[in-house]
Amino acid sequence: MDKTSKRNTKKNIRKQNIRKIRRQSRWRLYAAMFIVFILIICASARIIYLNVSKGTEYKKEVLSQQSYVNKVIPYKRGDIVDRNGNTLAKSTKVYDLILEPKQILEADKEKKSDKYRKATAAALEKVFGIKQSTFFKILSEKPESMYYPMKKYKQLSRKIVEQFNNISQKENSNIIGVWFEESYLRTYPYSQVASTVLGFCSSDGQGLGGIESWYNSSLNGVNGKSFGYYDSNLNLVEKVKEAQDGNKVVSTIDINVQGVLEKKMAKFQKDTGSENMGVILMNPQNGEIYAMADYPSYDLNNPRDLSKFYSKAKLSKMSSKDKSELLQKLWRNYCISDAYEPGSTFKPITVAASLDEGVTYDGKHYLCDGGQKIGTTYIKCVAYSAGGHGDIDPCKALMKSCNDVMMHMAADLGVSKFAKYVRSFGFGAKTGIDLPGEAIGGIFRKQDMHQVELATSSFGQGQTVTMIQLASAFCATINGGNYYQPHVVKEIDSQNGAVVSSNDNMLVKRVISEDTSKLIRKYLEKTVEDDEGTASPARVKGYVIGGKTGTAEKQPREDKNYLVSFAGFTPVDKPELAIYVVIDQPHVADQAHSTYATEFASEVLKDVLPMLGIYKESGKSSDAKAVTLPSTKKGNSILEVPAGGYATSDYDVADGKKTGNN
Repeated sequence: MDKTSKRNTKKNIRKQNIRKIRRQSRWRLYAAMFIVFILIICASARIIYLNVSKGTEYKKEVLSQQSYVNKVIPYKRGDIVDRNGNTLAKSTKVYDLILEPKQILEADKEKKSDKYRKATAAALEKVFGIKQSTFFKILSEKPESMYYPMKKYKQLSRKIVEQFNNISQKENSNIIGVWFEESYLRTYPYSQVASTVLGFCSSDGQGLGGIESWYNSSLNGVNGKSFGYYDSNLNLVEKVKEAQDGNKVVSTIDINVQGVLEKKMAKFQKDTGSENMGVILMNPQNGEIYAMADYPSYDLNNPRDLSKFYSKAKLSKMSSKDKSELLQKLWRNYCISDAYEPGSTFKPITVAASLDEGVTYDGKHYLCDGGQKIGTTYIKCVAYSAGGHGDIDPCKALMKSCNDVMMHMAADLGVSKFAKYVRSFGFGAKTGIDLPGEAIGGIFRKQDMHQVELATSSFGQGQTVTMIQLASAFCATINGGNYYQPHVVKEIDSQNGAVVSSNDNMLVKRVISEDTSKLIRKYLEKTVEDDEGTASPARVKGYVIGGKTGTAEKQPREDKNYLVSFAGFTPVDKPELAIYVVIDQPHVADQAHSTYATEFASEVLKDVLPMLGIYKESGKSSDAKAVTLPSTKKGNSILEVPAGGYATSDYDVADGKKTGNN
């Protein structure tokens, strides 16, 4: 066989082998496909069998691993109470009406009826007054919704919700697809009382202003959660992680004292009026605030309502920005957020510093000749027109409110020591009171205080303070020399009554000695109780009162506007109550009379002292002789005040500008 034949023979053999392999592969593929087909048939048969025989069992197994609900349980914000346990702010559980249209429609579809929608519609109409046509319209427009809040039916009371639940829980009621979402509504039982001290809450439960803001984290709690699933028997198993409610805040406020104070302030504003007014009542022995008020107050349950202050016509013309600015002003706490020149209520600080440093002493003689010339500036005393007070000691300097003696004392102290005591008494810094919005006022730095600034600062002009600063400093001068941090909250309690934190010991520092404080109390007692004193209108029958008046002329001086004030205390031996009254620009023709403040203080003290357990001294009588003050601009109010209750303006500078202070 030649080479060509051999080559062809091999080629034919290869072709035969390839055809054989292909046939074998084809049969294997057919066999595999047949096996797969048989397996699919078997699996399908098995699935059908299991679905028929054990479908319910497996369905239960799946459902038992599936969560069906995940709902937030809101915490309850803690209450705020006064020092006697009266509730000032509380959170009440309320309910929002929620519909589930899909559940209602599917239930009717399954039963091939409309009994569920009809029963539910009838119950909603009976309890809430929702028209059935309105309900059916919701079902048609929102058939797939599982959460449809009824916006007009929010913050429902527990009573009306229970009324609906009593109907729906009856056997065969056929009421479904209705539930109530829980929340809390913050309410204030005393409405306007202590509004700027308490503050209020936003719609999401965050404190805005006052105690509500400062203690927001303590009052707030932690939300809980409710979730459920089906067990292997398709029984509903619900698990709940309870919410942690907020803590209770116990304030130092006495709501009865606060109420009396605000009532008297409202009467003063109606009879006389002023641009601003603030009053603080506090315990000198620990810094607790019994009452703090400014004017006007606002409704804590409706804090954005301006209709009480402005007509509808005026409100309609206001922009949103204008309204916002008015609200911010309304919510502002004048007692801590506004700074002003205090006038002569600052003088006890100057005298106390001088006594403590030894640059003066009880009985030291000074000559008041009507004023002092410092450089080119002549600064007058209140007795300038009478040629001065003459020979006078530190006690009578306070009694008669002598500027000349204050300037002598400040000069003897010197800038460095005077500035040190100003800061030591807390001026030029925040007191740390537990309320938001505290201002710091404006005092001279040592390097900026020259002789004129030193002189005017000695009697309360030139530097600015806040009410809470001066009230706290005044308490330190009369309580033995201890400066306490002022505060409006006594303690924070957990929901089970345990004390979480307390403000019992708020002593910050000692600013003067006990001996100095004792002398200041003696001088201030004579300022009120002696007929020669400028503060005699502050007397209260049956009590011994000490105190100091102030009449500060405001900037710009040429406008002749005044801020009148009074800082007082009782009992004199160991003060239990201090009062500080500020009346900014009384609405009268002649403003420069501190008697408006002293008389107001007397009216408040005679009512609140018994409330605080401070009772009259046996055999004590303190009746003041009366004179007539100028009538108000309204022309229908004549005030009767004790003799010596007011003085003229304090000083004139070389260019003829005058500031008032007594």
